[in-house]
Amino acid sequence: MNVGFIGTGNMGKILIQALLDAKAVPPSSVTITNRTLEKAAEIQKEYSGLKLAEGAAETAANSDLIFICVKPHDFADVIQEIRPYLSDEDCVISITSPISAEQLESFVPCSAARVIPSITNRAHAGVALVTYGEHFRDEWKQKLMPLIEAIAKPVEIEEEITRVSSDIVSCGPAFFSYLTQQFINAAVAETKINRETATVLASEMLIGMGELLKKGHYTLPALQRKVCVKGGITGEGIKVLEKELGDVFRHVFQATHSKFEEDLTQVKKQFTVH
Repeated sequence: MNVGFIGTGNMGKILIQALLDAKAVPPSSVTITNRTLEKAAEIQKEYSGLKLAEGAAETAANSDLIFICVKPHDFADVIQEIRPYLSDEDCVISITSPISAEQLESFVPCSAARVIPSITNRAHAGVALVTYGEHFRDEWKQKLMPLIEAIAKPVEIEEEITRVSSDIVSCGPAFFSYLTQQFINAAVAETKINRETATVLASEMLIGMGELLKKGHYTLPALQRKVCVKGGITGEGIKVLEKELGDVFRHVFQATHSKFEEDLTQVKKQFTVH
């Protein structure tokens, strides 16, 4: 099986590196391209045998499984370019949430699905969200699943929860990185701890917390209860969080869903034109 990647931006690069490092696919079976070829060439230097194509059409022509890792506003043009090089035996994957599997399937003559990755997949951890097109072939599921399972836990989702699922899985690391940085900034501002020490402590705390959850020692509510002893210091901190966070996360989801609707409108226009 030959695998192609069109687009080597942040998520495209993460997918390529994660799959190759996991040895899910050999470099000699992978072709990559990017609008700015220099970016793709930098990845090629890391993996002996990895092939660099001049563009999307060449990548599609040399691949059976094609991951389209471009921004939503570039998607329709890419589909237009590669469509002549696709056969009904191929499989095309979108990794961007505004492009539905059904929408993609209506424009290609082959199996189509959407796989939304997370930056956590770079560490062969976290979740990848999967939605299959209505006519996705079983034989492609058997080929695709081992690739995803090598770097993530695949979770199949319905179209109606795409945005919120992506907010949690893909945007979540950025949201909680921001909160952790604010946590560290406050510690440095309010006490004598230096930034380097606070960063090490906070980072190791997050890693340890993840291990507790992964190994099933605690659920999130149980973990909070275990640390938050009645009348203790943690409880005082929780009181402040309860008071000051308020509806902040509801507002986050409202903002991401609003932007998502804008993206859906733009994508619909592009596909209508094409």
